[in-house]
Amino acid sequence: MRIYLDTCSLQRPLDSKTQIRIILEAEAVLGVLTLCESGTVELVASDALLFETERNPNLDRREYALAALSRAKTFVALNEQVEKRAKELSNVGLRPLDALHLASAEVAQADYFCTCDDKLLRQVKGIAGLEVQVVSPIELVEAIER
Repeated sequence: MRIYLDTCSLQRPLDSKTQIRIILEAEAVLGVLTLCESGTVELVASDALLFETERNPNLDRREYALAALSRAKTFVALNEQVEKRAKELSNVGLRPLDALHLASAEVAQADYFCTCDDKLLRQVKGIAGLEVQVVSPIELVEAIER
């Protein structure tokens, strides 16, 4: 099973634990990363993830994300196929970076694209023909456990 964690889900374990939802999502992401280490699931990384991570001004968050991404078995470079698909996704209303992440996940043939972004989760529900299932961290753990 291939999993693409977008930047907000990858960073969730470092967020302030002020809400039960954040606590649960953080634990879910940590669990998924543990499964990646054990080889049970495969983490996908991309140029889009590296670009966004390297722009993070918080050194601890940047190093944490880079360490997590170093566990990825699949890496999607920015290429014509990713750019074309990202443009299609942008044309239906996704923010450009979200579109790049989704396009990268599709090119990698990821089974799941995980995000904590509620707006993105709502937006993708109306997009026909997505080649990856978009889920929250909690939904991802439920899918893995099936």
